[in-house]
Amino acid sequence: MKPMGNGSNLDGRLRSANGEIDRKHGNTLVRTLRATYGEDFAEGNRADMKLSTLLRGSGTPSLSRYLKRNR
Repeated sequence: MKPMGNGSNLDGRLRSANGEIDRKHGNTLVRTLRATYGEDFAEGNRADMKLSTLLRGSGTPSLSRYLKRNR
């Protein structure tokens, strides 16, 4: 997927050539998300935890909902 635009879209995400917004994958690590959302992201959880595990454990269906609930 080739990104379009100048990178100023939602939370720094880009749109692909077909117009879809790039989403974080379930295998993204908490340490990677802390670089984006701050060191306090998922506080109390290991840095090597996968996003899918974090969301399943919190009962949250998506990263955006997790952020709304925990910020």
